[in-house]
Amino acid sequence: MNLSDAQISEIVKKVTQEILASGEGCECGAGTDASYPPNTLGSYIDHTVLRANASIEDVRKFCDEAKKYHFASVCVNPSYVKFAAEQLEGSGVKPSCVIGFPLGAHTPEVKKFETQDAVRNGAKEVDMVINVGAVKSNDWRLVKRDIEAVVEGAKGKAAVKVILETCLLTDEEKVKVCTIAKVAGADFVKTSSGFSTGGATVEDLTLMRKTVGPDMRIKASTGIRTYEDAVTMIKAGADRLGTSAGIKIVTADQSGACTGCGACNATCPTGNCTITKSSY
Repeated sequence: MNLSDAQISEIVKKVTQEILASGEGCECGAGTDASYPPNTLGSYIDHTVLRANASIEDVRKFCDEAKKYHFASVCVNPSYVKFAAEQLEGSGVKPSCVIGFPLGAHTPEVKKFETQDAVRNGAKEVDMVINVGAVKSNDWRLVKRDIEAVVEGAKGKAAVKVILETCLLTDEEKVKVCTIAKVAGADFVKTSSGFSTGGATVEDLTLMRKTVGPDMRIKASTGIRTYEDAVTMIKAGADRLGTSAGIKIVTADQSGACTGCGACNATCPTGNCTITKSSY
């Protein structure tokens, strides 16, 4: 949206007042009664390998796993995005990478260049960390410029996810950042980087969903290690899950039901299922 700073400030003020005054939960996007078989959750998962010591063979392994389990994307550090894009080509799994990671303290200009470089190297999604210091300084103009720089760098060629680092923000700050991210043209708001003091919570997802409404997507990240964690986050409003435990989640044994994991080789690894076909 081409809005002035004054218009942005008025929108942020109005939304913040409405959200914080309501004090109500939100059912937007929540799957309250739906069933989520483990082997259907692959499309929610960003298979994430962001360790400082991750090797190219680690990235290759994550890409192979993502293709096998039909994950949404593989999220890597920028130096690996070209390799990941090559490994994932034609698979339907998107290569994604982080921007301004992990502290978010880069200038908007640097984040824009980093985004442009990532897109040139094949990134289809980018996860940017906001300038948390700007939030704490109430410098909302800089917060807006920071997000807009990445959106401009992506130029519609890559979806932009805005990492709030919710564990460091007050509820009012979370509402303001979500509102600015939506106005700035981002595609997702995301809870966490995985490199701070906490991860996704139901309370944060509920607040974020209530703020951005049903149409903007939300990514829950950090601390999602089990099938139960994943379903909890989806029911709270998450459209995407950032986790390195994706295989564990999609192959979870639920009451002996076959997950279609393809690893059985005629003998179910759980010992609980009767194999009715020899291959998948």
